[in-house]
Amino acid sequence: MNGLRAVVVGLVIVCVAFVSPAAAVTPGWSALPVPPVTAPTVTVKDLAARGPGDAWASGYEHATDGLRPMLYRWNGTAWSRDTTFPGAGDPGWLGEVQFVGEEVWIFQNNREGAGQILRRSADGWSVVPLPQTMWNYQDFAAVPGAAWVVGEDNTGLKVLHYDGSRWTTQSVPDGVHFVAGIAARTASDAWAWADTSTGTAILRWDGTAWRDAEVPLPANSNVHTILLERSDRTTISGTQYTDGTQSTYILTWNGRTWRTSNPPLGDTHTEALVRGPDGALWLPVRSDRAFQSKYARLNGSRTTFSYGPERTNAINVKPTALTRAGSSLLSFGTVEIYGSKPNLMSERLRAIS
Repeated sequence: MNGLRAVVVGLVIVCVAFVSPAAAVTPGWSALPVPPVTAPTVTVKDLAARGPGDAWASGYEHATDGLRPMLYRWNGTAWSRDTTFPGAGDPGWLGEVQFVGEEVWIFQNNREGAGQILRRSADGWSVVPLPQTMWNYQDFAAVPGAAWVVGEDNTGLKVLHYDGSRWTTQSVPDGVHFVAGIAARTASDAWAWADTSTGTAILRWDGTAWRDAEVPLPANSNVHTILLERSDRTTISGTQYTDGTQSTYILTWNGRTWRTSNPPLGDTHTEALVRGPDGALWLPVRSDRAFQSKYARLNGSRTTFSYGPERTNAINVKPTALTRAGSSLLSFGTVEIYGSKPNLMSERLRAIS
């Protein structure tokens, strides 16, 4: 009898382990509704969050008469479209989103093709015009006390610097042909990646001049993004070309040395790479399931994957941008349901630790 009781008790414990909510519920991605757009197609450019209740997603609609700027805001509960900014109803597009103190700064290309910075404070929106119009605007970065816009005009590459009151043009080292992107930690610590006469290189602004940072990038590689964190940690990611094949690399500075890793991501574009609340690197990757998105988590030498929620009749779920929002991750992108045009989508992974 005692033996039978022991068996029954053991079976009960096993069953409880399988069905109890604590054991059965695995944290996962959930879908967040996004108000739809009316244009045939849409492009998402950036997503940034200051905390769990304040995130902004930018981009543009491909309307019949050209591009139209698009801006969405997350308040911690729902996404809503913002149409209150200057030029919201005019042709143009929105680019990178930055948080500068208590303000939101967003790069805008307006109806005349001129660039400007939208600034949103407690008093509403204002505009900082660029001193000149460029052929293309490649990237934008802003921190308290400084902002940069990189691009090209008819005389070549341009690095425009704003100190809070005026714009100046900064020179770059000889041999730099094109500045592809820029990121900043402080007003005296900014990084850029550039095409040079000897290949891809990393430049660094020290408050006085741009210099070659002499970062040991992998041979035959390019750069997709640079993550500058509050500590001295710096992460660079991109694609390396070897014997006709492409592979992703991650190059990390820990305050003492550079370390290179090659996670199993194929030729994934890593522009959306972010540092998650758990300390790992996260990015959206090409999914092997048409009805679900897919995300990679890079923690040291270990790479794991997770999927977004199943979406009925979806034929392409494509998160484009990713950001940390408090203890969660937010993604923003597009989803195409069979028989309809691609529309906006968002997903959240909550309480990561």
